[in-house]
Amino acid sequence: VSKDADSSERVLMDMRWGLVPSWFKQDNPSKLQFNTSNCRSDTMLSKSSYKGALLKGKRCVVLADGFYEWQQQSGGKQPYFIYFPQSKDAMDKETEGDKEWKGWRLLTMAGIFDCWKPPGEGEMLYTYTIITVDASKDVSFIHHRQVRPDKGVARVETILDGDEAIRKWLDFAEVPTQEAVKLIQPTENIVFHPVSTFVNNIRNNAPECVAPIELGAKKEVKATPSNKVMLGWLKSSQEGYPQKKENDLPKWTTQFIHTPSPKKTSTDVLQQWLGKQGQPAAKKHKA
Repeated sequence: VSKDADSSERVLMDMRWGLVPSWFKQDNPSKLQFNTSNCRSDTMLSKSSYKGALLKGKRCVVLADGFYEWQQQSGGKQPYFIYFPQSKDAMDKETEGDKEWKGWRLLTMAGIFDCWKPPGEGEMLYTYTIITVDASKDVSFIHHRQVRPDKGVARVETILDGDEAIRKWLDFAEVPTQEAVKLIQPTENIVFHPVSTFVNNIRNNAPECVAPIELGAKKEVKATPSNKVMLGWLKSSQEGYPQKKENDLPKWTTQFIHTPSPKKTSTDVLQQWLGKQGQPAAKKHKA
């Protein structure tokens, strides 16, 4: 974000999903002619949209409860919710004054960001893309019917599993690009379950989007510890979750607000990301 930034400092900020390269000369980012929501790991160092930002150390981590993949079936596409395995702590309600987040473990996905400024006067727009890799063996189960030999294997978001992987990916001063890209590998440490097609409507934003369902007698999904944790989490943490209206969806001109979310849970989640006070600073980035 800043050329003089300390590489040990972690910054939380809102960014638009869909990277807009800094060299883009149009006056509106929506005029970008290609989709940059996802970036293939095998071409990110060759495509001009990502190469410049990546070589400059503009690496970020994207936080999410999980993500969705769809399996092609005879009756249509069946959505699956993919996420980290959850511990019992995820079901426990947070207590006042807790310094460490003990709730839902968020997915930590590897991304690249860039800073774009419109010609003339205008505010800086921060945008990002999520890096994708070949799907692991377990997740390939979801894709196996729709993968064709001429299209290659299915691809999913790159998951950085653990604090050390996250630290190396974010430390642009101490960990060079060629070393950092070695972290971009498939992970087996994820679980998934089928969810309702309710999630197929982009306007729907409610617990039903992630609640486990049974697919029927022939493809019955047995209750697993992860599924039970999910149900407990939904009941205790998302009761009365507000629906987003179409008018509430942010426009690109308002997506550079750098203040953290006012929600208390978001603040607690980010305690780990902002680091402990008194931690020794790493070397500063050299131009």
